[in-house]
Amino acid sequence: MNWRSALLAPWAKPLLMLLLAGPLAWLVYAAFNDMLGANPAEALTRQSGDWTLRGLCLVLAITPLRVLLKAPGLLRLRRTVGVATFVYAVLHLLCYAWFDQGFEVDDILRDIMKRPFIWLGFSALVLMLPLAITSNNRAIRWLGGRRWQLLHRLVYAAALLAVLHFFWMRAGKNNFAEVWVYAAILSALMAWRLWWWRRA
Repeated sequence: MNWRSALLAPWAKPLLMLLLAGPLAWLVYAAFNDMLGANPAEALTRQSGDWTLRGLCLVLAITPLRVLLKAPGLLRLRRTVGVATFVYAVLHLLCYAWFDQGFEVDDILRDIMKRPFIWLGFSALVLMLPLAITSNNRAIRWLGGRRWQLLHRLVYAAALLAVLHFFWMRAGKNNFAEVWVYAAILSALMAWRLWWWRRA
């Protein structure tokens, strides 16, 4: 069995789920074993946000990789990656709501409206919500293939807002090294997609 055939194997999705759950399992283990440094709350918030950005980049990379590597089996794994990315985004929000705001809803809402980078991050999560809800075959049948595809293009807007959220958050520390990496990856993936649409 070659690697392209392996993508279609029954165990491919469960294996991918285990791999995607790995960072979360590590964060839980590290939190309970005091391995997250002097400020574990900040580490949990930051790392869950990092994995959200990585997941968004991976979701957007699947179609270019499918085309360039001639591996149509990659497509069946995209929804799994998307749902896992949404889980990390929700975890990121929960860390912020718990550690920064103590689950005080009024304080959270005021903070979202007051601080632009939090508003951007919250907006990205709101855009990801309908994508997670409709990541199943029943939703595809209900919406129709074309409308489902149009809806799921919101992932580009969510990724852009997430990078802007990261940029604005790092602006206070004047530390943009990682921001430029994600911005470059997102720009390359969007440029490829625009080229592919024009070619099609």
